[in-house]
Amino acid sequence: MNDDYQLIVLTKTIESQQRDYCAKLSHDCFPASLDSKLGFALQTQGQVPINGLRHPPEGDTSGWYLWCGETLSQEPDFFSAIHVSHVSEICPEVIKFLGLPPGYRFLVAGDYEDVWYDPELLVI
Repeated sequence: MNDDYQLIVLTKTIESQQRDYCAKLSHDCFPASLDSKLGFALQTQGQVPINGLRHPPEGDTSGWYLWCGETLSQEPDFFSAIHVSHVSEICPEVIKFLGLPPGYRFLVAGDYEDVWYDPELLVI
């Protein structure tokens, strides 16, 4: 298989996971494209729980911020900008959540998952 074909398959798989999960929750889906960016606290990788929140997308960003563990740091360098395509490699368990609309949060710890709406994420 060539790289273009693999990218097409990956894109369809990721978008399908996002759409299926949103449909399960009866939410409209706002897929995060593979080439969009998100903030990921790489230094927290491997900790539990995994947290995510989505602000409105701007430019080439998806609006998502992801971190692992109990603490959301306020340090300006806490998050690194990465492409959504890399999340499928470093934290695949969150891919299905990335279609949730702006204003949503999630928390995952093993088999436990929680998704909720936080209108404060939409305040600019």
